[in-house]
Amino acid sequence: MKKKILIPTDFSKNAWNAVRFSSELYKNEEVDFFLLNAFTVNNFSLDSMMVPEPGEKWFDDAKSHSELGLKKLLQQIAILGVPSNHRYFTKAIFSAPLEAVKKFVEDKDIDMVIASSKGETDDIDTILGTNSIDFMEKVRNCPVFMIPAEASFKEPNEIVFPTSFKTHYKRRELNHLYDISKITNAPIRILHVGSEDELSQNQKEKKGLLEECFEGLTYTFHFLESAEVQTGLNLFTQSRNSEMIAFINKKHGFFGSIFSKPMVKELGFNAKVPVLALHDLRN
Repeated sequence: MKKKILIPTDFSKNAWNAVRFSSELYKNEEVDFFLLNAFTVNNFSLDSMMVPEPGEKWFDDAKSHSELGLKKLLQQIAILGVPSNHRYFTKAIFSAPLEAVKKFVEDKDIDMVIASSKGETDDIDTILGTNSIDFMEKVRNCPVFMIPAEASFKEPNEIVFPTSFKTHYKRRELNHLYDISKITNAPIRILHVGSEDELSQNQKEKKGLLEECFEGLTYTFHFLESAEVQTGLNLFTQSRNSEMIAFINKKHGFFGSIFSKPMVKELGFNAKVPVLALHDLRN
């Protein structure tokens, strides 16, 4: 089945990196890529009562600039060479990036969002701390795959999947992780970080569900004793030079405990390896 992938862009070199990474990752898959630029108008606030309308010079100039940027982006892609199984579409939307992405995902039934972890300014506090984290936390209808600015595509040596074994796993929630593991031949390292001596009966049942979901893939289980999940995850991935992380984003729970802004600012870890945020669709 053809995939529909949304790539938000601000025309920065980092956003371009996400385009190239996506094309390489899915080079053998049928994909419709949607390139989205959310534009604003100088001197106008998006939440102001006075919003420029189509036909007004401020609005039309900003929209023209956005559409020109998208046209140039298509030309860059054409120079690289577009595989026959890939198609590209563009859209300019007057909106904040998060709202534009959420609406487009819903309207077009997008399968995945792939975005750069940094934007036009490369300011980790304002860009990585807002757009990227917001995409992963608040775009709930599909997975969000964050590509670090400096990452050139290569098939990951392994995908680390941290879990508490307390989630009721479903195949449809894990199918994008399954696909990436399959097409890159990357084994999945299922990591449990905790202080308990052994899993509870409920955790054992959930572990069995996960094994069913990953049937046909190469995967292994790993256990670390640590009171802090983020510390254990960091130690595990750094010691093994793991090249990708995937996790289920349980709203206001697992996400906040691992991928919080202080974690990003302190370690800069998420900006160095691709991170796939999946979703517990019952949230």
